[in-house]
Amino acid sequence: MTLLNFEMKRNRIALAVWTAAIALLLTICLLIFPDMKDQVNELNTAFSSMGGFTEAFGMDRLNFGELMGFYGLECGNILGIGGAFFAAYLGITSLADEEKNHTAEYLFTHPVSRRRIVFEKLVRILLQIIILNAVCILTALIVTAAIGEEFQMKEFLLLHLAYFLLQAEIGAVCFCISAFLRRSGIGIGLGIAAILYFLNIIANITEDAKWLKYITPFGYAEAADIITDVRIDPVLAAIGCTVTLAGIAVAFFHYCRKDIY
Repeated sequence: MTLLNFEMKRNRIALAVWTAAIALLLTICLLIFPDMKDQVNELNTAFSSMGGFTEAFGMDRLNFGELMGFYGLECGNILGIGGAFFAAYLGITSLADEEKNHTAEYLFTHPVSRRRIVFEKLVRILLQIIILNAVCILTALIVTAAIGEEFQMKEFLLLHLAYFLLQAEIGAVCFCISAFLRRSGIGIGLGIAAILYFLNIIANITEDAKWLKYITPFGYAEAADIITDVRIDPVLAAIGCTVTLAGIAVAFFHYCRKDIY
């Protein structure tokens, strides 16, 4: 696991910055919840009159005066977008950077197979996603305890599980794309995450575009659906897991046969 240790150390600053930024935003949102709760009637009235914008973010199904409703709407967007961008960054830079920085030639001179290299880089992505989510969960629990509030734990854990699956899927897709690149593709990775996010918004606004939820992982990580139904959509989640495994398999297959120069 020498390569894994090296990868974790090399990416520790990026992990620390992304995790700290997301955790800080979560903290700020949760700290203002007590003040927002006092204005719940005005807020719900305002949001209900926003038409398509209300449906795009599930505001019509979440109660701003309840902690889970507030958390799903405000903190959910932070976790969804921030986590997706971080996973995309991890995946898209993982394999391509070896050729971009001309370190692949040196790496492959060591007595380690390409499968082992790809495997340890994949493990590093998953570990860093797990660390990000663990810190965010712990932060949310500590802050809510500090303000005297309490989550509905089943909905809370399901929501975070959905975000973890979302990040794993986007990370796997970008990991797959990284295997085909010979230079940095950060823009591609972040662009994919952004497109998938907006596809879900379109699906929420337009009834004729509901089928887009089968394409984007944000479809099964919809806070309004999870909190209302107290479950993750099994069909959409199954599709997401299939895409995750397919992305990993293609990355292994291609990179282990790729000409490195």
